[in-house]
Amino acid sequence: MQTRRTLIESTAAMLLLAPIASAQNKPAPPQGRRNPIFQQDLPHVSLDNWSVTAVEVAYGPGEGSTSHSHPGITIVYVLEGEVRSQVGDQPERTYTVGEMFFENPGERHGVSRNASDTKGARLLAILLAEKGKPLTSPAE
Repeated sequence: MQTRRTLIESTAAMLLLAPIASAQNKPAPPQGRRNPIFQQDLPHVSLDNWSVTAVEVAYGPGEGSTSHSHPGITIVYVLEGEVRSQVGDQPERTYTVGEMFFENPGERHGVSRNASDTKGARLLAILLAEKGKPLTSPAE
């Protein structure tokens, strides 16, 4: 029997895996083999009345987002280009195609921008949050 948590985790995994294969244009690993690309311990949260939302974020050359936070769990996968990011107390770093990062609920996302001034960048954000709450809020 699936619990709500395993159902949401399975849904998030499926949403993450679908664009990965097409974004990298690489053949799938041999049948039965798995190549983990990301693992993160999850915070203790109740998932009652939560939903999952997938958002594609596109940054033109030199573009970025203002400092913000998300009320729930956020998992990000870089689809195209290079993205500069700084979350919580972690140092700022550049993520490239196929790399991922994680945001805990309410954690400040201080930097989110395209690392290039000449090429576009795209990322897929999987947001798990309580239904009815805004998915993004300005950082305090």
